[in-house]
Amino acid sequence: MGYSTKIQVIKRTASEQWYVNFPAAVAQAIEFQQGEVVEWIIDDHQRLVLQRSDEAVKGLKKKLPKKT
Repeated sequence: MGYSTKIQVIKRTASEQWYVNFPAAVAQAIEFQQGEVVEWIIDDHQRLVLQRSDEAVKGLKKKLPKKT
């Protein structure tokens, strides 16, 4: 399931800022923390990858049950 989001831009005299807002459901599912720093990676002209640090997700990774 996908979530549509508009790209927003604020143009000023000397600069401009671009914004992508995450729907609350996406941010909650990813378990973002306020003030968390992420990195954008350009995969190609259709894909932009958002990467979190290993430390940010260290406690979030679910452990699979041991197979017996």
